[in-house]
Amino acid sequence: MDNFLPIAYFQNQFVPFKDATISIATHALHYGTGAFGGLRGIPDPANPNQILLFRLDRHAARLSNSARLLNFDLPADKIFSTITDFVKKNQPKTSFYIRPFVYTSGLGIAPRLHNVEKDFFVYGIELGDYLSPDGVSCRISSWCRQEDRSLPLRGKISGAYITSSLAKTEAVESGFDEAILLNANGKVSEASGMNIFMVRNGAIITPGFEQDILEGITRDSILTIARNMGIPVIERPVDKSELFIADEVFLSGTAAKITPVKRIETYHFGTDRPITDRLREQVTAITENRDPNYKDWVFTVPL
Repeated sequence: MDNFLPIAYFQNQFVPFKDATISIATHALHYGTGAFGGLRGIPDPANPNQILLFRLDRHAARLSNSARLLNFDLPADKIFSTITDFVKKNQPKTSFYIRPFVYTSGLGIAPRLHNVEKDFFVYGIELGDYLSPDGVSCRISSWCRQEDRSLPLRGKISGAYITSSLAKTEAVESGFDEAILLNANGKVSEASGMNIFMVRNGAIITPGFEQDILEGITRDSILTIARNMGIPVIERPVDKSELFIADEVFLSGTAAKITPVKRIETYHFGTDRPITDRLREQVTAITENRDPNYKDWVFTVPL
């Protein structure tokens, strides 16, 4: 069984995780009318009496915006304070992942966002590496990334992840670790739950927001770090064939962190990944609060 943290925030109070349950008639369960966030926490390597949370303010702001897309007013400061209290209640001793979730909690059967109750919960799970740090194999999915004109892709809407689930299972059951989705125009969009980057001729290239990607917080962090390192950064449409001839390819996300890609379809990449490795080392240093230039990205929670 997964190692869930013992305390959850549910229906405006902290309760044992096992008691945080919902009805089988819950609206969000039937219609995907929820939105979630995800952020990592680690014990501070320099101080075991506090927890480090990476870019908590950005995660709270994005989830608040996702809630707005569901016709739910949930202020970012409410999310922020609930998560810090959640960490204090659980006293985690190892690396973990926090899942805050907003959803239509009413029991109605009509698909709608008006006149239906909304709620917010938080739970957590111990989590090490989500994907192998040594690298993953990817296939180009037969499933297409949704378009923003049919689904609000600026939020992490739970219903949208049926496509990610289909793509991930298709990839794994055909012998790969991960899927890469193209958008409706045939351009590279993202992986099943991660943004994607490639390196060509010393520059980092990644699909822009217009390619129906999620506005990833780890993605934003990588772009900022790379620019500060003097690495050229280009956000533009990417063709499938460009991935095959890239010098390096990697995925990014809160769970995945920075994960190198070893192979896409039948095209293999070398183990020499100078830019990927530099970025991964820098992100690790920042999340462990070892880089004074990014202190404002790391939030400490005393235990």
